[in-house]
Amino acid sequence: MINRIVRMSFEPEKVPDFLLLFDEVKNKIANSEGCEGLTLLRDSEETNVLFTHSFWTNEACLNKYRFSPLFKDTWARTKVLFNNKPMAWSLLVEDLVK
Repeated sequence: MINRIVRMSFEPEKVPDFLLLFDEVKNKIANSEGCEGLTLLRDSEETNVLFTHSFWTNEACLNKYRFSPLFKDTWARTKVLFNNKPMAWSLLVEDLVK
């Protein structure tokens, strides 16, 4: 399983625009092939910083979404709201505690 975390910093006055956009597309993203969960998080101190945390069956499913028309349209509409460069991590789920 792949955990995908994307950190996005928005112009403070643009956060409501992003929240509307996310509400519009969240079910479409969550219903993408291989998506096993999607959560939106907000930084506890910098309230204009939000994170998406999604869970994917494997990297192939994540990449299929990343190259889909849904992603391309959503990302184009999202990135114009940023005030800083986004950051993203793809993390493997492993049981490292023994």
